[in-house]
Amino acid sequence: MPNIVTPRLQYNSTAVRPRWGDLPHAVRQLISRHLGGVVDAEPSAGSGFTSGFAAVAHGSSGTQFIKAVNGGENAVIADCYRREALINQALPPEVPAPRLQWIEEQDEWVVLGFDAVDGGHMPAEPWQSNDLNATLDTYAAAAEALAVASPQILELGLKPIDAEGDFTDWRDLQAGRTRPELLPAWTPLGLTPQLAELEGQWRMATAGTAVLHHDLRQDNVLSDTRGGAWICDWNWPCVGASWFDLVLLLATAFADGHDATTLFAAHPTALGVADEQLDAALAALSGFFLVSGAQPPADWSPHLRQHQTWCGEVTLRWLSDRRSWSF
Repeated sequence: MPNIVTPRLQYNSTAVRPRWGDLPHAVRQLISRHLGGVVDAEPSAGSGFTSGFAAVAHGSSGTQFIKAVNGGENAVIADCYRREALINQALPPEVPAPRLQWIEEQDEWVVLGFDAVDGGHMPAEPWQSNDLNATLDTYAAAAEALAVASPQILELGLKPIDAEGDFTDWRDLQAGRTRPELLPAWTPLGLTPQLAELEGQWRMATAGTAVLHHDLRQDNVLSDTRGGAWICDWNWPCVGASWFDLVLLLATAFADGHDATTLFAAHPTALGVADEQLDAALAALSGFFLVSGAQPPADWSPHLRQHQTWCGEVTLRWLSDRRSWSF
């Protein structure tokens, strides 16, 4: 097991969400109409980093996973939910994702109803081999279906992976544009030149034409009662090399003692991917997460900065393991 200094969060308890009884009466009525009357709602999901309601709800017409947020108080999350609804409806049927059944707005609230995954739960922490292998198989199926973006999904304005900006954090550190004392004390500043050089290759390394989930984390996966896995929360898709989605996912597996490099090389999306490409992606992500984690606390998500710092460390330690660096 690698020596990870940053404490790992319990990813099933990172969110602060309203309960069923906290929702306005009109919103509960709206959901009740879709579920056929009286609703029995389970406790809100503890995973994630947003403040929206998210829970399995049972009614006489069936069971659904409900998401709801007050757009007047949190316009960003409301827009994410609207975006997620559009993306979900455009996904090819071969993509293993819970499907949207409806979306409505009521008194500034945005409310969505999804198919509920049978016995759906976040994979166990630390990663167990059966859950990890099921997730990798599920992503292989999703990546195959999304290897070429359909006209329907392109019409939603998906952008290339680098359209929102560059990863320049190690290069900024090397150039003196970032103060090193902001980073964790264990950060290997002596490796900054090597990290900056690798980071500079990330654009070319990750370019592609596939649709990426772009947020493939353990808490965006649901395991079902049959041992299968489903990929949730398609809020941030973009276009690039499909293997990029595996990098953060497998970095978390590396932190749990799995051979992430071997798992990556064996995955169908990694066919023909050079070592330098994976290393460039790891360098870019590690710098981004470490610098992001050093920012002031986020009011909307009290656990976000620790999550980012942990992700920065596990990506950096996986890279260091691959490069035989020590720190």
